[in-house]
Amino acid sequence: MDSLTIVIIAGAAAAGFVQGLSGFAFAMCAMAFWAWTVDPQLAAVVVVGCSVIGQAITIVAARRGFNLKRTLPFIAGGVLGVPLGIAILPLIDQIAFRAAVGGFLALYCPLMLFYGGKVHVQKERPTVNGGFGFVGGILGGIGGFAGAVPTLWASFQAWSKDEQRAIIQWFNLSMHVVTISGYFVRGIITAERASWLLIAIPAMVIPSLIGARMYTKISDAAFRRLILAILSVTGISLLISSVPRLLMG
Repeated sequence: MDSLTIVIIAGAAAAGFVQGLSGFAFAMCAMAFWAWTVDPQLAAVVVVGCSVIGQAITIVAARRGFNLKRTLPFIAGGVLGVPLGIAILPLIDQIAFRAAVGGFLALYCPLMLFYGGKVHVQKERPTVNGGFGFVGGILGGIGGFAGAVPTLWASFQAWSKDEQRAIIQWFNLSMHVVTISGYFVRGIITAERASWLLIAIPAMVIPSLIGARMYTKISDAAFRRLILAILSVTGISLLISSVPRLLMG
């Protein structure tokens, strides 16, 4: 087994567990493993493909808090954003993109975690929800990072963990389905990249199920802290993996 295969399997397993536990963050966790060794477009394909499978097999964890009226604006905005992200994917500097996303998360989320995550938006605004979904769709099309911005916004709402999880997971599943369809249409999914998916998917299935099982045992407050902690660690990991390469470039 060569080193690239080991890295792909390790990243998929770790990211599968985190996604099963939180409902998002497969891309952000996997990139902590793959940023140095995996081609950006290959990484995007594997991230989105694994995310679709992971979200589908753990969607039962999001059944209790599902609210169609609340979820639709996020999904509608995201569907509009994904094609723009896919169009940008071949043009964007992926290292700079990861550094920008990582910098934002590494600065903002620890502050919110330290504060206690107690900022709540009392009045729901579907248009604003759709705007955050649009941004998430763009990031999803670029590299499978659909969940970061909508998840952060959802953590500010006065919603239970089940309600947050439902928004996060149904949005992510929808975005990844749209994104992988766009990758097929634009020829981004080649036979070689698809073969790596067949390696990564089996590695993340069981960890995803274990994570989803653990989700049922945590409280609302613990879930909110978990989300902010995952986003914080993800931001730091993205900075560690991208900034040195930017400085060397």
